[in-house]
Amino acid sequence: MDYAKLRAAALRSSEEEEAVTVDTRALIDKVLARYSGEWTTLRELTQNAADAQATTVKIKWETLPSTHVPLPTTTSQSELLKHTLSHHTLRRLVVQNNGQPFTKTDWGRLKRIAEGNPDETKIGAFGVGFYSVFADCEEPFVSSGKEAMAFYWKGNALFTRKLQVPREQASSDTAFVLDYRNTTTPMPNLLSVAQFLATSLTFIALQNIEFWIDDWKVLALQKKTSPSVRIHIPRDLETKTKDGLMSLASAERTSVQIDATFMSALGWKPHAVSADSYTSSEAPSLRSFFSRLASSTAQAGLRGKAAKEEQAVQDAIAEDLTATSTSSIFLRVTSAQIKTSVPAKFAAELERATKKPPPKTTKISILTSSYDETIASEESSVSNKVAKAADVFSSVLPSKKPGGRIFIGFPTAQTTGAGMHISAPSIIPTVEREAIDLNARWVSTWNVEMLRVAGVMSRLAYANEMSDLEEKLKRMAKANKGSAISAADVQKLIPEALHILKTYTFEDSTPISKVAQTIEEAFWTAYKRASIEVYSSRGVLPTTKVRSSSDEIVKFARGIPVVIPEMKEAPFMKKLSDLGLIQDISVDDIYQELSANAMDKDQLRHFIAWAAKSASTGEIDPPSRRRLLDAAIATISDGDESGGSIVALASIKNYQSNKIPVGLPIPPTTISITLVGNISEVMLRSLGWEPLSIATWMKFVIDTGSSRSADQDMTRSPDFSGRVLSVASKNWDSLSETSKASIVTALQDVAAIPTKMGMRKPGEAFFPSVKLFDDLPTLKSGLFLKDPFLAALGVRKTVDLDTIFTRLLNPSPDGAVTGHKKWSHMELIKYLTSVRNDIPAADMEKLKESKLCPAEAGPPGLEPTEGSARLYKVSELYKPNNELRGLKLPIIYWPEPRGGWRYNSAEAKFLEDLGLRAYPPVLELVDMMAGPDATLRTKAMTYFISSYFHYNSVEVGRIDKAFLPLEGKPDQLVAPGACYTNQDAAVLGYDILASELHRNAHKFGVARDPVISDCVARLLANPPKDRKTAISVFTYFQTRLGDLDDRQVATLKQAPIVPIKKKTNASLFSKDKAETAVVYVQPQNCYLGSSATYGNIFDFVDFGTGANTFLFKCGAKSQPTTVEIAQMACEEPARLLSVLQSPEKYLDLLRTLAEDLPELKSNKELFKKMKTSAWLLGSKEIPVPKSNAGPDKDEDEATVKSYQLATPRQIVILDDYISYRLFKQFLIGAPEEDSLEAFYQALGSGTLGMKIEEDVRIGAHAENQDGAQRLRQHVLERTKIFLHEYSKFKHDAIKHDEKWLDKNLQVVAVRTVLLRRSLRGHDQSHNEKRSAAISYHKQRWVLYVAEGRPDMYQVGQAICQVVLKRPSQQAYINFEPFLKLDLLDLRSRGYNVDRILRAKAAEARIAEEERLKALEAEQQKIKEREQEWKRAGEAAATKTPEEAAATKTPEPKTRMPGSFADSPEEEKAVATPSRPQTKPGGIFAQISRHLGLEPWEDPKEPTRPVSAGSSHGSPDTTHHTGGRVSSPAAVQQNLYNAITSTRAYDSSHLYAPPRVQKVKEQATYCDSTTSKNITYLADAPGGMRVFLAEDIRAENKTRFLTENGEVITHFERLLRDVGEIYGLSAKSMHIFYDESGHTIAFNMSGSIFCNLRYFQQLHWESLRRGGSYLDARVKATTWWWVVVAHELAHNLMGPHNAEHSYYTECFIQEYFGKMMAKAAQWTRPVTNSTTAPAPAAGSSSGNNAPQPPLRPRAPPPPYSARAGLMGLFD
Repeated sequence: MDYAKLRAAALRSSEEEEAVTVDTRALIDKVLARYSGEWTTLRELTQNAADAQATTVKIKWETLPSTHVPLPTTTSQSELLKHTLSHHTLRRLVVQNNGQPFTKTDWGRLKRIAEGNPDETKIGAFGVGFYSVFADCEEPFVSSGKEAMAFYWKGNALFTRKLQVPREQASSDTAFVLDYRNTTTPMPNLLSVAQFLATSLTFIALQNIEFWIDDWKVLALQKKTSPSVRIHIPRDLETKTKDGLMSLASAERTSVQIDATFMSALGWKPHAVSADSYTSSEAPSLRSFFSRLASSTAQAGLRGKAAKEEQAVQDAIAEDLTATSTSSIFLRVTSAQIKTSVPAKFAAELERATKKPPPKTTKISILTSSYDETIASEESSVSNKVAKAADVFSSVLPSKKPGGRIFIGFPTAQTTGAGMHISAPSIIPTVEREAIDLNARWVSTWNVEMLRVAGVMSRLAYANEMSDLEEKLKRMAKANKGSAISAADVQKLIPEALHILKTYTFEDSTPISKVAQTIEEAFWTAYKRASIEVYSSRGVLPTTKVRSSSDEIVKFARGIPVVIPEMKEAPFMKKLSDLGLIQDISVDDIYQELSANAMDKDQLRHFIAWAAKSASTGEIDPPSRRRLLDAAIATISDGDESGGSIVALASIKNYQSNKIPVGLPIPPTTISITLVGNISEVMLRSLGWEPLSIATWMKFVIDTGSSRSADQDMTRSPDFSGRVLSVASKNWDSLSETSKASIVTALQDVAAIPTKMGMRKPGEAFFPSVKLFDDLPTLKSGLFLKDPFLAALGVRKTVDLDTIFTRLLNPSPDGAVTGHKKWSHMELIKYLTSVRNDIPAADMEKLKESKLCPAEAGPPGLEPTEGSARLYKVSELYKPNNELRGLKLPIIYWPEPRGGWRYNSAEAKFLEDLGLRAYPPVLELVDMMAGPDATLRTKAMTYFISSYFHYNSVEVGRIDKAFLPLEGKPDQLVAPGACYTNQDAAVLGYDILASELHRNAHKFGVARDPVISDCVARLLANPPKDRKTAISVFTYFQTRLGDLDDRQVATLKQAPIVPIKKKTNASLFSKDKAETAVVYVQPQNCYLGSSATYGNIFDFVDFGTGANTFLFKCGAKSQPTTVEIAQMACEEPARLLSVLQSPEKYLDLLRTLAEDLPELKSNKELFKKMKTSAWLLGSKEIPVPKSNAGPDKDEDEATVKSYQLATPRQIVILDDYISYRLFKQFLIGAPEEDSLEAFYQALGSGTLGMKIEEDVRIGAHAENQDGAQRLRQHVLERTKIFLHEYSKFKHDAIKHDEKWLDKNLQVVAVRTVLLRRSLRGHDQSHNEKRSAAISYHKQRWVLYVAEGRPDMYQVGQAICQVVLKRPSQQAYINFEPFLKLDLLDLRSRGYNVDRILRAKAAEARIAEEERLKALEAEQQKIKEREQEWKRAGEAAATKTPEEAAATKTPEPKTRMPGSFADSPEEEKAVATPSRPQTKPGGIFAQISRHLGLEPWEDPKEPTRPVSAGSSHGSPDTTHHTGGRVSSPAAVQQNLYNAITSTRAYDSSHLYAPPRVQKVKEQATYCDSTTSKNITYLADAPGGMRVFLAEDIRAENKTRFLTENGEVITHFERLLRDVGEIYGLSAKSMHIFYDESGHTIAFNMSGSIFCNLRYFQQLHWESLRRGGSYLDARVKATTWWWVVVAHELAHNLMGPHNAEHSYYTECFIQEYFGKMMAKAAQWTRPVTNSTTAPAPAAGSSSGNNAPQPPLRPRAPPPPYSARAGLMGLFD
């Protein structure tokens, strides 16, 4: 449902508007006086006193005595007061203040609801606070100064009366007297009232408040304020709020003391129960009932004790209720001046909401209670039991429940969420002033900004209190005669610090949680730096210097300020941690502490433990770890195991592990195990310390031994050396190879090995197991050293070779004595094999270089039987093998008696270690294969092939030595790189390896093919000479395509390597026999295969599949490319055309080029050449003379189409076939194909339209331009459909859309149109008479249309020239049906016209809305006239009788009904003599009679008298109006109601006859009724419905439409004009036709029907025939205008009586001006402002005589629901 439209329709409704009424009593009782807060009346009246700058407010309740309980007969004031409080009811409330008296403006606002105080400095905003007094008071009374005002009710209306107070009773005070509505209002809770007043006095500008009950002053409050102290605003405080509306200008602090003097009655409870009755109340509540069931015995006991204490207090109070007590409270108020900066728009919106502008400056205060002040206040309140029971200030302290509140003058129900009150008078509250308005948009923004500035203020107040706390600490330190703050001082002020934190800790606020959130956000973001002052272990410091405490770190870093443990769980401190303002102790903090202070031994242990743990868990990164260790210094007492007094961890690199016993010396860079014994090695390693390695330690012990005593030197103390060596031996297996090597190196040259021969170097000592000789230095007994350790050090297990060679191989002459004989080489090898693992590496190298063994030297076949006399190195001999013997290589002589050489024996393996060969090296075999001995060459080659697995890692192919035989040349040897195995490579002259070696070619490193670059070089140097050679060469290269790289392919593309036979001595067209010669062409310039089309133009070759593949790789193509063809066509177009031998084939070539136009454009040089060369094929029609004889003389002359080559600029594109027919003999035309035309145009060919100059010459403008405008709308409508469909087939053909056409097209109807065409560059022209042509005139396109029905083909042709980029004949033909067919026919043919149909419906709705708007304007004018008439009547009524008599006009003569007297004055009703009633006369009555609408009266017919006192139906109503004529507005309202009551026939709307206001000038005469026997037939072209009499036969209905289509069209147009005059909807007008009868028109329930027969007979002929068409149109329209007026009158009066005649004449009178304006519009001459001028052709421009409209040439189509072209130019 569209509610916007419904609302608009409601506002346009004809119903009378009514003002909203207010029930004042209901408004006040139900809304204004129903406040949700307590003591609202006191708050509002006290606030009024503060606004009036009062200093004292007196509140007094006057009571009524009880009617049941008599007054006690005592003089005790306490008993009387007790009786009053217990039994009296309230009579009156009097609130009195000494402020400024009411001003006149104040009195005015007091009696106007919702008119608040416009003073932005005052709190009142809504103007409804005063009306809270009506909650209990019915008629309040106000006295102020010398004036007073009483309120009283009249029914539900509230009235006031003002009084000037007599001088003797006048007072400067202001008093509000509120009498209670009833006499049963009970006494209020005195303590609650007192607490409210005490809280209210906190911020309001009052000094004293008195509270009275009758004559008892039960409470007196007095506020004292100390001088203010200015607060410095720090620079980094962000004084401006988030949205920039407010900024803090200045701040100050003051102390406030409120003293209370009160009677004990405040704490008295009249109905207090005793302890015995506490649990036995007569009416226990549900809560007490269930609490008794759920409570335990212990809880009951506690309650009983509390009840007894309460009863004791009440008994003490009851002794004297009038006894006074005092109590004081001490507060701290921090105030700030706030500047506002509000944009104008925001200020306007805020003023609209509050009725006052926003203040330019305002004030905000923060009320807190310091720790000392709170203690003092509590001590004051608990001084006695009475003061404790009557705790007046319980709600003043913000630290007590419900906590801090927002004060807007007085406290609201909104809490701040923190331990502070906030006073912000400029905060805008809700109407009842109990909460903050955060809902209204602009008000909410203002209030949020106020809360933000309050947050900034609270932050400033917090900083001030922390500053005071810091000063107090400094004073304490100074008093203790110390410059630094001690831990004891810090501990003393922890309670005060916690109090401050609690004050500024924000929790959820109620009822709106957003309040606390907003204040808190501003509190934390108030400073530009992310820091806040906080109480720490080192005093008050910013959070940037305070850290969260850590138990581990504090043990060694005691100087870092941390959060005190007692404050750690405070919500404020948790908030700091959540916000990230307090960080954990960082590395920088520890670094600074370590740099400043040295640690003791205990701190050092804790520091190393913490650092190791943190580093291992990743809490500190390596740079930070190194940084801390560099700064850490510890002082160790003498005698510590570390051996020094100062330990600098920066120098420590290792820690002592448990592998090194305590007591042995360690390096100074190693930390003692006594300091790190409880720390895991993983953690110690994370510090960057490594365990002290055995190798490092031993090196230290060895290097520093000389600087120590002898008992700690390894070279001097065998025991010390044994202890050190045992440590190394014990850990030897776990040491790395590097460590082992380091130890070996360190001990290698040190005589530190204890032996039985003394201290020896390791290489000089022997294992105890070595007993070959007795005098060897073996290890000393008692050393528990591992054998691997000793062996690694070099302690020998074997005797050295020199000794062996000396004592065993070459025994001394006294060998017999020693018992040693000479050994053979086999015995020596066997001995060495037995001690192989103990032979040092140096001895093994010596054995490899020693000549120890002989070679085989036996006869052939018996080689192993004898040995050579010569000794060889083992590496010069080969293992025994028959194949090696055949190669004549030296074999080791090994005469083993038990079967000879054994390959798996230990001796064989030992000999292999010494270098015994198993097979000869490659180079030796190559030398054998390259030698002159053919047999040896063959054996060597055979051995190499069979034993290739030994040589597969050797690249034999790189050996540059000739040893391989060639195919067909066995005696010729070449190197492996000089021959190949592929026989096809021989075509390029390469040598081929012998075929029997092909399968082993890879073993020799022979490649299959030569290097491709060498092959390419040979091809370029020696291209093939003939086709056969080319096939072989190119085929071989085809097999090598995968080897060719891009660079080589690019070289071959441009190399002339392809042999082609070409004719050398004959032209292309010569008949002589041509000689041929071989020429070489580049592969990229030849084409593969053959081509019937291009064979004689381009070079085509065919060398077979393989060779062609190679050429294709080198750039040869299957067919010429587009660019190549275009290049050829531009260079030799005539030759190309002669070769193709057909224009059609040439056009096919051009079509191919057109398809690749983007590629051609990319070649800029070629494309430029294409634009200037004469290579495009065009056609020219040459006329052929024809004979004069024959029947075809009228036919077009015959032509011959001649094709010729021309440049693109010489050829034209035929876009105008008519112009082409006229000038074809002068034109060269492009082929009529879309693709070729686009191609020609891209190259520079122009269209024929560009060469044709058109000159439109027109005749005089037609008088009637209606048809031109309708044609314009029709063209715009159909152009939209045509362009939409046309763009589907030609996407880029649209030049302008229908929107552009709507802005730039004008249609003008003229007498004649002549089009002159001229061919530019030729003296040729042609004239043509047309029905439509378009021309550009004054920056607009003007479509000139000749009179008559235009040729839609010519209209479409003109439009296409404007909206299409390249209009063509096909476009003209396609556009024509869109202009001729109607919308439904187009839709039946598949075109989407639904949008246009919907648009027409929308236009109709818009027209209807405009009509309704006009009617609304008319209704407004009628109301204004009615008001003027009423005011004139009131002025006349105020005249005296004498003035009335002096201005009395003579008795008016009989005048036409509807006319008015000249004077608007009214006289008292008097009886007038009866006069004969006559029919209305005048011109309008004559018109009605001439039209047949009223019968002619017989002048002799007697008239009946009309009584002066007649009522309804009588035209004379002077009895009621006093002789004054009826208001013209009443008549106009009746006419308006008649207009709005018209409707469409068969409408779904119910017909409601309009309300008719009685008019006294009406007459009564009758008319006949009409007949209505008609039925629906069809719709006229404009949509008006046509009806036909039922008695007409069905077969005549179709003929009726055919014959009368034109007259129906004109009649519909005429009725539309009439409807526009009256503002009628076209749907309310209908046409009907009957063959007989006297009915001209009739009104059926608001639907108007007009007879076509009358129009046809009376007016149609004058419109059709020659003469003045405009005069005939005006006459016919005027006639039917009167007829419709007659029918409209029937909407007001059904029968034909005097009233009907009267209203008919009123319609004519009312709309006569509009009818004349319409006629003047038709007869106004056509000017240049409405039509575009153009030169006339053929006739004088002065001939402007009107011409009759032309009739259509063909009968109009049958009428239906569709509207076509009929009537566009009728």
